[in-house]
Order: sequence, then structure tokens, then C-alpha cells
Amino acid sequence: MSETATAPLTGKALLAKVKELSSLPRRERAKQCGYYTTTKGGQVRVNLTDFYDALLSARGIPLSPEAPKDGRGREPTYRVSVHQNGQIVIGATYTKAMGLEPGDEFEIKLGYKHIHLIQVDSDKKSDLDIDSDSDDEDMDDDE
Repeated sequence: MSETATAPLTGKALLAKVKELSSLPRRERAKQCGYYTTTKGGQVRVNLTDFYDALLSARGIPLSPEAPKDGRGREPTYRVSVHQNGQIVIGATYTKAMGLEPGDEFEIKLGYKHIHLIQVDSDKKSDLDIDSDSDDEDMDDDE
């Protein structure tokens, strides 16, 4: 097990220290700023990844401001595209967020530049809209 010798610098203190140590190699700068651990055997290991992350964050460029809950997968974008086979896949993230179960059925109603999915199940009445327009247009406007 390894232990961190000092609390690593963050924010403006980190930026000032890095500027002060600009003549040193990057590993030594990271070590001087507290981004290292010492193993039981006395070996010093510099953690450049945490050092660079802290530098970016101190400069106002957070790499991942809001990570996914379980650390896996991508964030939902609420955009889909038509695949080469003509299908549109909504994805598990959205169906889980709505509490949908395998086998739930929907009625599809086509409008002008939008699709309405209306859940058929009587105890779950929800409307899913996939709009390319923000306007609510009647389905009677179809050509």
C-alpha cells in the first residue's frame, strides 16, 4: 500500500508553484506540488495524470465535470440518427430513465418532422416526443 506524503496543491496555489518551478522537469514539478506517493519500500511514484488533471482544472478546463454514475458508458445526448438499415435506436439510457420494461408497446404517430410514441399500456400513459422542430405542429399538416 502506498501513502501520499503531502496534500497536493490545487487551484491558484498550484498554478503559482508550477510557474515558480518552470525550470524543473515535469516529474519533479509534479512531485514538488505534492502529486506523488511513497510505497512501503520507500520508492517514490509521481502521479502525472492527477497532476495534469489538477492543472487543467486550475486553469478552468475540467476534463469531466460530471462523470456517469457508474463510471461506464457515454452521457446521453438526446439526439439520434438514422442507421444505414433505416432504423432509429433510442437506447437503454433513455428507456431506463423512463422506467420502461421489455415488451412495453407503443403506437407510432407520424407528424411533419416529428414522431410521437404513445405507450399502449393503460397504466403507463406517457408521451415520448422526438422532435426536430421545437414547434408543436399538428399531424394534419402532413403533405
